Amino acid sequence: MLSEIVDIIVYIFLAIGVFFNLLGSIGLLRFPDVYTRLHAGTKCTTFGSIFICGSVILLGLKNWIQGDTDGSVLAIHTAGALIAILITNPTGAHAIARAAHKSGVKPYGAVIDDLEKTPAKKTKKTKEGVKD
Repeated sequence: MLSEIVDIIVYIFLAIGVFFNLLGSIGLLRFPDVYTRLHAGTKCTTFGSIFICGSVILLGLKNWIQGDTDGSVLAIHTAGALIAILITNPTGAHAIARAAHKSGVKPYGAVIDDLEKTPAKKTKKTKEGVKD
């Protein structure tokens, strides 16, 4: 009975994960500029990956409880991969967006660019050298 409930939860998690990954893929194709594409590519796929990894972890734990020692290894490796995804996906998107902005890529339809108005940090020249 418990095994059937866990299987249903695994299928639900897989369906949610695939749905959000599909939304992210559609967003990559449909959105007009690099910034909104990055938003779709990171938010949706990170959320989808959380559910897909969650289903694999649940399945691994279920197998481990039933006596298969490989289930614990599967759950631990998937949890490690999930942690890596949660750290690298937003960090990479931030780096790409920052590089695009510094390269002069303008957001589609943007009226005001707050980062463009930020003044550069000025330095003062003194007799001892340059100070911030």
